[in-house]
Amino acid sequence: MNWGFLENILSGVNKYSTVIGRIWLSVVFLFRILVYVAAAEQVWKDEQKDFVCNTQQPGCENACFDHFFPISQVRLWALQLIMVSTPSLLVALHVAYREHREAKHRRKLYEDKSSIDGGLFCTYTVSLLFKTAFEVGSLLAFYFLYNGFEVPILLRCSQSPCPNMVDCYMARATEKKIFLYIMGCTSILCIALNVVELVYIVWKQLWKCFTRRYISVEEREAFIHSRPPVSIVNTMFASTEPTANTDTNSTQPASTAENQPVQSARAGTD
Repeated sequence: MNWGFLENILSGVNKYSTVIGRIWLSVVFLFRILVYVAAAEQVWKDEQKDFVCNTQQPGCENACFDHFFPISQVRLWALQLIMVSTPSLLVALHVAYREHREAKHRRKLYEDKSSIDGGLFCTYTVSLLFKTAFEVGSLLAFYFLYNGFEVPILLRCSQSPCPNMVDCYMARATEKKIFLYIMGCTSILCIALNVVELVYIVWKQLWKCFTRRYISVEEREAFIHSRPPVSIVNTMFASTEPTANTDTNSTQPASTAENQPVQSARAGTD
């Protein structure tokens, strides 16, 4: 199976992740994809051919193998890798949606298109919850399907069409058990990283909301001092009103002085 496409996708998501998210991607690359491609596929390559039972009954080995391994361990591991990596695409798709909106409106709509806030915060949180759920579900599937993470060398089977209780032997049992332990420990580490990242982004978002709602005393005083005092504005309006009144009052005596000679002249004529 070619894992190059998954590596390219996760590399694109890396620039939109937090520091803890980048650590998670490094763990996925080193301890999952690299281990799977380099070693695990070769160990489980011919698992059905290496499963041998001490009987010549046709179909007995196939029935016993299907009973003990309803799904191949290595294929379940590959399915787990795909499922835990897919939710990261939601973040990349959301950022691409933001870029499309800005290109459509031809103006800047976001301060930083890849900043984890608003709708992208919800998308990132949902992706973390899905990844954690897939990790836990895969561990439970491994545990209940194979009765734990042990890989026994000898398996006793009495499935039809086996004539009686037959002994079946598994090849490379110890090597497979070591790889299953690596897979389980890596899953637990990824779950812990997802939980820590979820707590980190929620705390960061709450801190942003807190700093926006509650302004410090120094910032509030600086904002108040930057505005002109109300008393100065009232004084300016008050100083303009008496000036207007004095002008009107000064014009009234002049008009009365001009009218006095006219009235005295009329009195002389009368």
